[in-house]
Formats: sequence, C-alpha cells, structure tokens
Amino acid sequence: MTMTASVIEERFRAAKQASRHVARLTSAQKAEALVAIADALEAQSERIIAANAEDLQRGRDNNIGDSLLDRLALDAARVSALADATREVASLPDPVGEIVRGSRLANGVRLEQIRVPFGVVGAIYEARPNVTVDIAALALRSGNASVLRGGSAALSSNMVLVDVMREALAGIGIDRDAIQTVDDFGRDGANALMTGRGFIDVLVPRGSAALIETVVTTSTVPVIETGAGNVHVVLDSTAPDDWARDITVNSKTHRPSVCNSAESVLILRDAAERLVPLVGSALQDAGVTIHGDETVRGLLGGVVEATEEDWETEYLTLDIAMKVVDTLDEAMDHIARYSTHHTETIVTTDVRNAERFLSEVDSAAVYVNTSTRFTDGGEYGFGAEVGISTQKLHARGPMGLPELTSTKWVGRGAGQVRR
Repeated sequence: MTMTASVIEERFRAAKQASRHVARLTSAQKAEALVAIADALEAQSERIIAANAEDLQRGRDNNIGDSLLDRLALDAARVSALADATREVASLPDPVGEIVRGSRLANGVRLEQIRVPFGVVGAIYEARPNVTVDIAALALRSGNASVLRGGSAALSSNMVLVDVMREALAGIGIDRDAIQTVDDFGRDGANALMTGRGFIDVLVPRGSAALIETVVTTSTVPVIETGAGNVHVVLDSTAPDDWARDITVNSKTHRPSVCNSAESVLILRDAAERLVPLVGSALQDAGVTIHGDETVRGLLGGVVEATEEDWETEYLTLDIAMKVVDTLDEAMDHIARYSTHHTETIVTTDVRNAERFLSEVDSAAVYVNTSTRFTDGGEYGFGAEVGISTQKLHARGPMGLPELTSTKWVGRGAGQVRR
C-alpha cells in the first residue's frame, strides 16, 4: 500500500469510527452541532471568501467558463445563505428513529421498521463549494459521517470550509472526523472513494454527465445517481401568452448554470405563430441565443440553426434549443428520447393535456404551469439537498434528510420461539 493510500484509508477508518459516535447523538445534539457550524461559517466568512478568491482566479486563468465560475463563487451573501440553510436543516424533523411501518405477529412479537443512518456518506462533486456545506450538514442531521471530494476547481474553498466545520464540531465535543475531505489527494482521493467498500456506505456524485457516468461505472460502492439536467418546457396550444413567456424566461435565465435550468422549448404547431415570436423575443431580450428548427427560424430572426446535438445538450449557459412539434404526443416522444429525466414542465390550460403530461412524462420532477427552477431541496423545504436523483431505486428527485437514511427491522418479544 502506498503512503497516499495508507493516509486515505486512515481517514476512512476515522470517518467510520466517527459515524458510530454521530449515530448515538440525540436530535438536539445534532441540531446544536449544525447551529455551531452555521455560526462558524459566518464568523469565518472573510477567510472563506479569501480562499474562494484563489479558486476564482485559478478558474479564470484556466478558462473554466462563466457557468462554472458562477457555481464556484462565494461572497458574503452566499456564505450567509449557507449558514441560514444550515440552521434550517438543524430545525427540520430528525428522520432517525422514525417508524416507517410496523405490526404485531400472532404470537405477540412486535415488529417495527425504523429509519437509521447509512453510516458514512461519500460525495464527489465539481466546482460547488456550497455543496461541501450542504452535504456535510444533511449527513450530520441524519446521523451520518461524510467524506467529501469537491474537485480541484474549488480546492482552496473546500479545504477552508471543511476545516471551519471540523473545528466547530470539536468546539462542542463532537468527533471532528465526522466530516472529512480527500480533496488534497486529487484523483487518488476520488478513486479511493469509488472503491472504498467497507468504509463508504453510499456515494453520491454531483456534476457533469461525464463525472456521474465515471462514478456510476467505476464505483464498487453503492451509488445514488444524480443526473445532468436536459430540462424541457412544453408550450401547449392553450398556453396563455404571459404564462408561456414568463415561465420559459424564468426557467432559462433565473440561473442558467444550474441543473434545473431549461435547455429546450417545445411549442405545439397550433400556437407556433403566436408563441415563437413572443417567447423567442423575450428570451433574446434576456440575452439568450436560440437554436431553432426550420419553423422557428421562419418565425423569428436571429436564430441559430439547431442540430441533432442541440436537442441532447445541457448548455448551462444562455443558450436554448427551440422546436415546433405537431402534437403533445410528439413533444412527449421528444422528451423521452432526449431528456435526462430530471425536470420537465408544460404550460397549458387544457386539464386533459396537463394530466397526461404529469402521468406519462418519466422524469424525477414534472410540473404544470410553473418554472422548472423549483426542483431544488431548498424550495421543497428540505433546507438543502444532497442532489437531484434521477434514478428510480431508493431516492428520486431532490434528496433531503430521509433520503440519507436506510431502514432496519426491530423486533420486541417476550420469550417467543418459532414453531
């Protein structure tokens, strides 16, 4: 075993040991720990922002792009928001010990299925220092230790954030090893997380499609798969002008660098002459470049010709693909082919079409007459999120506290034996 591998394994063992300590904490103790972390984040805000400035400068030097720079950036307001989100997580109901179901056997044995922590939650993510705090906080509130790998782009920020959180735990007598990082080991740290079976109980990747695919295909540790967001807005022929315009523009431009930002607009042909100029012009006025099919280009100027690649692209920039379809069935077929099964919305006043869309579109979050930007743990009342799961086993959609627990069966008897 190399020196690097030995040190990483030592951290994994420490996290595993700490997970037992955290699992024994009361709900009040875990809440106290999170409040201590929130207070420490605010107290150390200048230090955190200074470290983040190093990451931002390195990102500019490496031309990582505006969308990644936006995700990477921390200022006083964002650090304060992280602290507020951590306090909100502290105030949420503790899922540990919750009885999922139960029964009493004929012989009197009482059975209960209860929520329990996973143990050690690993996370691999890119250029998002806020995720460092979100996952550590959610893991701690749900009784888990965490081991984090936040990527080279946010190395300085993440190292300081982890140090601040560990010191906050130690200050109130909680094992600081409940929050660990392997950022300082680069790719070796990520590879160790993916192969840390026996130490890491579950691994959550967040980031690009390439990162997620690598983790899913390489990992020997159970993975909860989060997904890239090729997100669709469908404008039905009955869509009111203001709803169509406002929902589409908000879905695309509110924060284009995140996974719940819209990347494609599908407009039913009956409404194309009305909605393509209206919605397209509003998008262009907001600085969006439209990649359109032939019909869209015939109804609106300044549109780039769409290619096959555009229909499957998660831009994460001020770009959007726009297509005119003949029917709702064609729109849903397009989504089934190109979507990453993250979030889709339809704008319509036709109740039948709305219910068909909700029933037939197979994505983690499906909406009627609202922005795609609501697919978010904070908006759902989770305080923060581990990620948006696009798989179908264990968790789907924004993952909060219950999604960081498993269950076990507890039986209580009085001398019964099986006959």
